[in-house]
Amino acid sequence: MTKEEMTEPHERRPAGLAAHPRISRITLILLAAVIAAAAAVLYSTIRSGIRARVQADTVLKQDTLDMAVPTVAVVRPEPGSSAEELVLPGNAQAFVATPIFARVSGYLRKWYSDIGTRVKAGDLLAEIETPELDQQLHQARADLGAAQANYELARITAERYQNLLKTEAVARQDVDNKVGDMQAKKAVAASAASNVRRLEELQRFQKVYAPFDGVITARNTDIGALIDAGANSPGKELFDLSATHRLRVFVNVPQTYFRWAAAGKPAGLTLAEYPGRVFTGVIARTADAIDPTSRTLLTEVDVENKTGELLPGAFLSVHLRVGARSGAVSLPANTLIFRAAGLQVAVVRAGKAVLVPVTMSRDFGTTVELSDGVTTSDLVIENPSDSLTSGTSVRAIEVHPGKDTK
Repeated sequence: MTKEEMTEPHERRPAGLAAHPRISRITLILLAAVIAAAAAVLYSTIRSGIRARVQADTVLKQDTLDMAVPTVAVVRPEPGSSAEELVLPGNAQAFVATPIFARVSGYLRKWYSDIGTRVKAGDLLAEIETPELDQQLHQARADLGAAQANYELARITAERYQNLLKTEAVARQDVDNKVGDMQAKKAVAASAASNVRRLEELQRFQKVYAPFDGVITARNTDIGALIDAGANSPGKELFDLSATHRLRVFVNVPQTYFRWAAAGKPAGLTLAEYPGRVFTGVIARTADAIDPTSRTLLTEVDVENKTGELLPGAFLSVHLRVGARSGAVSLPANTLIFRAAGLQVAVVRAGKAVLVPVTMSRDFGTTVELSDGVTTSDLVIENPSDSLTSGTSVRAIEVHPGKDTK
């Protein structure tokens, strides 16, 4: 076989020779498709990652901005009540109370009334033994007798001299001397009589009487005790007498409410010893002047006490009816801001805090009543920070007064 013959079969298989290029082309196409798909997936993945990253950055930025805005609890002011009750501490005193002193010095002979005894005006309380006063009175009466005798002698002598003057038996000068002596003796007798009456009046003070109806609240002496009338030193009181049929209750009304402490208005009185019971009193009078120290008005409430259930010196609670101001609103006390600019509250308007000046009319402790500055439609910030200023962006969460904010 020749060389040509040997190579002829290979030259006769053009299909074999043509198949090899087709396989390579398909492979390239598939490879290109795979690469394109992979590129598309990669591009999509990268694009999605970039979008997610951008979105995350946007959300983070927004969250950061949102976190920078403080969240505050706000409340709405409540309308002030049309009438409220003001409760103030009061001190009960006897309508009339006086210490009883001795008018004369001596020794206590007997006493007739002890503490708690109810007496009438004119009742005998005690007797004082006054031996020195008795002797002074005896001496004064004797002096009065001598003075009257001297006066009578001088009167008779003056009359005789006047009769002798008519006959010119005596000189006019002698007559004038006798008349003058008579007038002097008359004045001495009158002075002695006055001294006797003075001592007799003092002697009446040996018996100590009650000056008015009341109850003996103190007895500071006993039988045989030395009684000093206090001529040279302050005397010691024998009894304390108090009229308790009516009591005076003194209460200090704050300046804010002095308009409602007018004479003639009723007032309720309560004691812890009588739970659920209210005694009715009437405002009798006021001091008509504000105490510059306490800024209060001293007010007296009179209450009838015919049964003696109320005791002088007792502590009572005085209930006064006071009215609310027109347009007044009530807010928790923790909404107030005390600064150099005056009393303020922080109100949320259009997402921003605004400091508003207000005027407080009444203080109830946990709540306050404001007469102007805010209305019931405002949102007022509770517990505002010291650094809060007008224009600060805030996020408001409305709560009810007295409830926790969550």
